[in-house]
Amino acid sequence: MAKIVNKYPVGIQDFATIREDGYLYVDKTKYIVDFREKGMRNIFLSRPRRFGKSLFASTLQAYFEGRKELFNGLAIADYEREWVIYPVLHFDMSGAKHFDGESLKHYLDLQLASFEELYGKNEKELYPNDRLEGLVKRANKQTGKKVVIIIDEYDAPLLDVVHEKDNLATLRRIMQNFYSPLKKLGPYLEFVFITGITKFSQLSIFSELNNLDNISMIDQYSAICGISKTELTTVMKPDVEALGEALGMTYEECLDELRNYYDGYHFGEHSEDVFNPFSLIRALNGRKLDAYWFGSGTPSYLIKSLRKYHINVMDIEQNGVSVDDFDVSLENMTSALPLLYQSGYLTIKQYKPLTKSYQLGYPNQEVKIGMLKSLAPNYLSPVSVDNNSLVNEFVELVYDGEIEQAMVRLKAYLSSISNRLSNKNERDFQTVFYLIFNLMGALIKVEEDSAIGRADAVLHLPTAIYVFELKYDGSAEDALKQIDDKGYLIPYSADGKRLYKVGVNYDSSTRTIGDWIIREG
Repeated sequence: MAKIVNKYPVGIQDFATIREDGYLYVDKTKYIVDFREKGMRNIFLSRPRRFGKSLFASTLQAYFEGRKELFNGLAIADYEREWVIYPVLHFDMSGAKHFDGESLKHYLDLQLASFEELYGKNEKELYPNDRLEGLVKRANKQTGKKVVIIIDEYDAPLLDVVHEKDNLATLRRIMQNFYSPLKKLGPYLEFVFITGITKFSQLSIFSELNNLDNISMIDQYSAICGISKTELTTVMKPDVEALGEALGMTYEECLDELRNYYDGYHFGEHSEDVFNPFSLIRALNGRKLDAYWFGSGTPSYLIKSLRKYHINVMDIEQNGVSVDDFDVSLENMTSALPLLYQSGYLTIKQYKPLTKSYQLGYPNQEVKIGMLKSLAPNYLSPVSVDNNSLVNEFVELVYDGEIEQAMVRLKAYLSSISNRLSNKNERDFQTVFYLIFNLMGALIKVEEDSAIGRADAVLHLPTAIYVFELKYDGSAEDALKQIDDKGYLIPYSADGKRLYKVGVNYDSSTRTIGDWIIREG
């Protein structure tokens, strides 16, 4: 049996449960200290789904309810002396997905009714906005304390219907009405905290709450949710060591694998490195590296957006997006890229001060492979062939040193899908190769081309490295010559592995691979 270092809070987003039952908690209370010291009162935070927003909202609730005993040993215990108990209205909108207007009204009714049991109800208050306003004023009067409002996943009811114009308009009106009293209630409010994935600017929440502090892309709050590299290598070091032991790896090797799979999120120009907490906690708990976050569901709105904007799978990475694009609301977007960023499928790889733009890319292997698997059927899937089986067979053949057989298999596959390719041009051919080689990345290490002039694909195996160069209506000899002329093998010559170069030519007249040559380097 592997040793147990910590109990991991898989699927638990309630701060009190985590603290009372002794689950691992990575201390984020220094951010609450920061809010209080600066007198910040109205905060908006955007993060991808399942990234710890709800846990942070729950932590805030416990703090404002004065539950001092839950915070023993945490950063805020050194700061807070008074532990004032405030009335807290916490609305969780995550349960309001896939609703029509009537269902959403009923959901709001239930949320408001639970607080009306505490603070009373005025029968004249018929609509959600009246009831919210009445609640805040009564809570303030009855307790003598200002009220704290926490709205978690405020945009959940709208995201899934963002491509349904009529339904979106109906639901937006209902939510707009609900959020509308927040600004005028200012004198009665101690603190307002709102989380979401996106920014719907036409909701009154943003047009009217112009005093809302959007901290989503401010560097110092980059690790407010998720687990930073610093946290993982200090407070969670024993957890990584235990996982490494279970997987037969050293600490360093295990850390590298975790980085490769779950790291890579950046939420600002000079953001800390942030790991996806959902996947990381599940990997530590299950003693297995897997695509947990991606496996938990790709939102339908995302796939619809990619289709709407005709995003090519090869164009998703390495795109520049101007800073202004990030502040655009979902309904005014002209590209799917900001949405891919907000949803956690892309992240900031680099900030370019000169052009005030961000370079976006996949955060990590989990997301990249998951994304490509979701999109691959749009490019690859004739009914007769299963893409996964092709990739698996190809990798197995290459692993066994049967590269010749692997190429025969690939040729047959390309012949079978050639009729599906839209323009039958070089771009299509490259897209198919890009997908096939990248999907192999789930099984073996694959590098693709880069600005420094690497070959089209490099496969790393335990005893050998294969360097592929692809030509379109040229010749396999030309491809090999390019590998030699450009020195593509040189970076790998010190690895002590056998080097192979593979020149491949695609013949557009037969719409499959024409010839290939495999030579030992």
